Amino acid sequence: MSTRLKRLFPILDWAPRYTRGEAVNDLFAAVIVTIMLVPQSLAYAMLAGLPPVVGLYASILPLIAYAVFGTSRTLAVGPVAVVSLMTAAALAPIAAQGTAAYLAAAVTLAFLSGLILVVMAMLRLGFLANFLSHPVISGFITASGILIAASQLKHILGIHAEGDTLPRIIEGILGRITATNIFTLLIGVSSVGFLFWVRKRLKPRLVAFGLRPRLADLLAKAGPLAAILVSILLVAAFGLDRQGVKIVGEIPAGLPPFAWPVFDGELWVQLLPAALLISLVGFVESVSVAQTLAAKRRQRIEANQELVGLGTSNIAAALSGGYPVTGGFARSVVNFDAGAETPLAGAITAIGILAATLFLTPLFRLLPQAVLAATIIVAVLSLVDLKAIRRTFTYSKADFAAMAVTILLVLLVGVEAGIVAGVALSLLLFLWRTSTPHMAIVGQVPGTEHFRNVDRHAVVTDPRILSLRVDESLYFANARALEDRIYAEAAARPALRHVILMCPAVNLIDASALESLEAIADRLHAAGVGFHLSEVKGPVMDALKRSDFFEHFKGHVFLSQFEAVRLLASETGAAAIAANGASVAPACHRLAQPLSAGIVTPGAG
Repeated sequence: MSTRLKRLFPILDWAPRYTRGEAVNDLFAAVIVTIMLVPQSLAYAMLAGLPPVVGLYASILPLIAYAVFGTSRTLAVGPVAVVSLMTAAALAPIAAQGTAAYLAAAVTLAFLSGLILVVMAMLRLGFLANFLSHPVISGFITASGILIAASQLKHILGIHAEGDTLPRIIEGILGRITATNIFTLLIGVSSVGFLFWVRKRLKPRLVAFGLRPRLADLLAKAGPLAAILVSILLVAAFGLDRQGVKIVGEIPAGLPPFAWPVFDGELWVQLLPAALLISLVGFVESVSVAQTLAAKRRQRIEANQELVGLGTSNIAAALSGGYPVTGGFARSVVNFDAGAETPLAGAITAIGILAATLFLTPLFRLLPQAVLAATIIVAVLSLVDLKAIRRTFTYSKADFAAMAVTILLVLLVGVEAGIVAGVALSLLLFLWRTSTPHMAIVGQVPGTEHFRNVDRHAVVTDPRILSLRVDESLYFANARALEDRIYAEAAARPALRHVILMCPAVNLIDASALESLEAIADRLHAAGVGFHLSEVKGPVMDALKRSDFFEHFKGHVFLSQFEAVRLLASETGAAAIAANGASVAPACHRLAQPLSAGIVTPGAG
């Protein structure tokens, strides 16, 4: 079987070697994830403004599609809180919740997100996700978790309140808080408390009572289902739905319907920005989780193939009446901890969700919305990482600024504005940092061939030689800063005869920086000062060779800073290299053959 075919269909790599032991582990993991995913799917669909059953639809075919095309052995794909929130924000200006147009727009959004991911895979654009820095993603998820939890308080209180930003949510809740339904409040608060206790305390208690860890884990993960069943029995026994407790209502049973996106150019244009953001955020979250879990088992994740896996999953969600999906952090960790060995665990989970859709949906009719809200609150609060804010503030004020802007705008303006502003600020801060690169005058550490910053170490320098190390690639944003620094240093040193630009950290010299280097060389040469390069990396040297730089360059390129200083400082015979460009010293020939007179070719590294 060809390697290319296995790369496109990763299932062909692991399926032929599938063992009975792996099947047992996958089955157990699938049972646990199914128990966890049923209530979450119902809850997240409600968060997205969709009928609860749509969450179940989005948890069937996407899991099967990912099992065929995905590269992670343990990533669990399906509805997640952040993407559900982004879906609701994207669809709110287009149609009213509960309408057929709203559901059609959700299906179209999933289809469009899937297309974007597949096209990105075809163009090998997985690297674009790198523009979403970790502080921005961390801030976005933290703010989204707070916003989602706040948005669910109305269901805990049993009141009707509008708002898509934190101030509006708070205003809406405070304005209607006197209408709180006491029965709903009791159900909601007790559900939140119970689910937090189950998440943190139940498994250790069960193990202490003598249960095997696997069985204890299964029972702990069944906590949300227990809350659902108990609340349904309470509503049925005491007629709480007639006392103002809002329930889910009728959920249609049966297979997911075949759906088709709306091919409306105007609608696609409206959804495109949101689809792009959902695709990028979902991809980053999925790949981060997948890589973390794969590293624990020394497995490998192929980022561009993950685009295919997630893209086909979203297209599958659309075709089965669902909405955008991605890899979920919590359920993927649960899948991993439960012992899942292959993506077949996801496919088995899909069968379990399908069974629930076919046979169990009538049981959810009396399910209080407050319990689903409690499920969401407990799930999303685990995503809020306030410690990350403190760590980022301590380590990097620039990254903290990007994180803070993201958090504030998500809470005060909206999810799309927050993520866009965070990415834009991260890129601007990157340009700002690299436009003023760290440059250090270096000298030789006595008794060694090492050169270090004169401000940090006791080093030896020669007043006739200026050794300047630039710790950044050279491009249009910092080319002028390099010129200014070299001219200023040269003007302050009357005895200066040579300037050596030390380039071990330079991975790129673009066209603008190349012109700056030529200008520096010409201006210094006119002043009787030689200009040289040292420790130029192979790819950078190859790029310089492709230009006409060396046709005009009168200096030298040295393999090492030590050789550069030693030869330039020498004052005798053939070992001296004058500022006007003499022949290469014999010591240079021992390192590499000269490219042309006066130039030493660095190695390929």
